[in-house]
Amino acid sequence: MLRAAGVGVGDEVVVPAFGNAEVAEAVALAGAMPVFADIDPVTYCLDPSAVEAAVGPRTAAVVAVHRFGRPADMDRLHGLGQRHGLLVLQEDEPDGPYDETAQRRQRAAYLDARLRGVHTPDGGNGHTYRQYVVRVLGNGRPDRDAFARAVRSRGVDCRVPVKTPAHRLPEFRSCVALPETERAADETLALPVDATLTKRDMQRIVSACNALGGLLQTAF
Repeated sequence: MLRAAGVGVGDEVVVPAFGNAEVAEAVALAGAMPVFADIDPVTYCLDPSAVEAAVGPRTAAVVAVHRFGRPADMDRLHGLGQRHGLLVLQEDEPDGPYDETAQRRQRAAYLDARLRGVHTPDGGNGHTYRQYVVRVLGNGRPDRDAFARAVRSRGVDCRVPVKTPAHRLPEFRSCVALPETERAADETLALPVDATLTKRDMQRIVSACNALGGLLQTAF
C-alpha cells in the first residue's frame, strides 16, 4: 500500500506506537522510517495534534489505526494531510456482523452502568467495542497486573491489550516521549463483551471487578 503510493527510502511515516507493530513493520518494509506519535487518551488512536508535532521535512504519510472499535479522528487527520501535503491512510479493524456488534454494544452498556473503581471506555463516535478496554486506577502497571490476576482468579477472562508499545520494541526502540501511550500501556485491561456471554457471565464480570476496583480506588 505504501509502496504503491510512492512512499519509500528516505521518507518518514507517522504511525501510532500503541498497538501491534505491524504498521511500523510495513513502513520499514517499504524502505521508509516509522515516526511514532502519541495517542488521544480517550480514543487510543493517533492524536492529530501529536501527529502535527511529529511532521518534518521528510514526512510523506500518516497511517491511522482504529483501535478497539473506536475510530480515529480522520477528519482532523485528513485536514492535517491537506495542509502538509501528506498521504493519510487508515487501517480498519473488522467488526463482524451487525448483530454481533449490536450485542457487544449491549454488553458494553451493561458494564458501563455497573462497573465501579475503573475508568470505563468512552462510547462516542460509533464505538463498536471490538474490545471493552478499561483503565485500572492506581500505580500503573503493577496495580493493573495485580487487578488482572485477581479478576482471572474469579473466573473472568481478561487480557492486557498492548503489552509493549512499538517504540519500546528492540527493532524500533526510540527515545521519543509518548506519555499517553506509556500510560495507556500501563493501565489498560480488556474485559470480555463477546456476543456469546450470558447475563450470568456479565454479572460475574461486574462482581469480580467491583470487589477489587473499590478497594484499589480507595487505596490511593
